[in-house]
Amino acid sequence: MTGRFQQIQMINISDEQSWKDKVFITMDLDWACDDVLNDTIDLVERYDVAVTWFVTHDTPVLERLRENPKFELGLHPNFNFLLQGDDRLGKTTGDVISNIKKIVPEALSVRSHSMTQSSNILDLFVQNGFTHDYNHFIPMQSGIELKPWQLWNDLIKVPYFWEDDISCLYKDLETGALLDRQGIKVFDFHPIHVFLNSEVLTCYEETRHIHHDAEALLNYRNKETYGARNALIELLENNLCE
Repeated sequence: MTGRFQQIQMINISDEQSWKDKVFITMDLDWACDDVLNDTIDLVERYDVAVTWFVTHDTPVLERLRENPKFELGLHPNFNFLLQGDDRLGKTTGDVISNIKKIVPEALSVRSHSMTQSSNILDLFVQNGFTHDYNHFIPMQSGIELKPWQLWNDLIKVPYFWEDDISCLYKDLETGALLDRQGIKVFDFHPIHVFLNSEVLTCYEETRHIHHDAEALLNYRNKETYGARNALIELLENNLCE
């Protein structure tokens, strides 16, 4: 695959050119309804770019994603219930991982919901066939130049520096200028924030009860200020300038 926009699984720790000056757009599905997911897919497909999708649940939309050779399917396991004593997703961390791996058995990339990780979980990722882990968020505001590295178990760690909901908290969503920064450039979006064009998290929280009703939710889309949808489009427009 050529071009500036790349899939995460293409990162090779021994080949700096596999990530240097490349842009990696990632999406955490976070249980969004199909209409919300399709809205984001429609948007990125218009620009014909590579995207890595971190899957949280089984849905017919996964077949649409698989049909696009520029899309990579990763997984987004949720350990939060288990940490609260609730075993609905598995009685152990290993169960949580193996259960979600059944949805996308081909997945090589993984990012935990809430970025939950430990040395034990990282080893379990390898045992379940993952090669790339994305559980290190180092915000762009740190000014640190980022690059991937390899762990003791050969798992490749890929840090990311921009996330839509965190950028809402920082009140700094614009993405265009970030493309000129040194180091690896991994962006993380959520289809629900793209759909709402979130600028602050208030609208997201206040509309939770209709997150699975895209028609009703559309009435709450931010049309006045620069938000997560604008940030994504700004990145996608850059692909047209290559």
